[in-house]
Amino acid sequence: MARPGNKIIQAKLVLLGDMGTGKTSLALRFVKGQFYENQEPTIGAAFFTQVLSLTEATVKFDIWDTAGQERYHSLAPMYYRGAAAAVVVYDISNKDTFARAKKWVQELQRQGEYLQYKKTVLLFILFTFSLVYVIF
Repeated sequence: MARPGNKIIQAKLVLLGDMGTGKTSLALRFVKGQFYENQEPTIGAAFFTQVLSLTEATVKFDIWDTAGQERYHSLAPMYYRGAAAAVVVYDISNKDTFARAKKWVQELQRQGEYLQYKKTVLLFILFTFSLVYVIF
């Protein structure tokens, strides 16, 4: 909830990365404080909002969680257009997801005209770790 008299900042945030890297889990933890061990894959994209009240301002995040399947890649510019920040996520135990994360960063750098701040966009790269359960 916004504090009275606080400046309100609207910020679009996009999550990018391969399927199964944990983008939706990160968003759900941030927005709802929830974690589901068996999260269903995102179809197209999912939208969340989160409001953070800080001393100096209240920040309202519009969060776009994009699907990681290759068939949805062509839709990505629609979601990162106008973004103030991008979070690129990869699975540290899967080198293919890291290679794809590098391609996401390159695409964001090439497509700067789509971003809110053409010269500067906040870019965060997060890694997750898929646990493999071994049953004896």
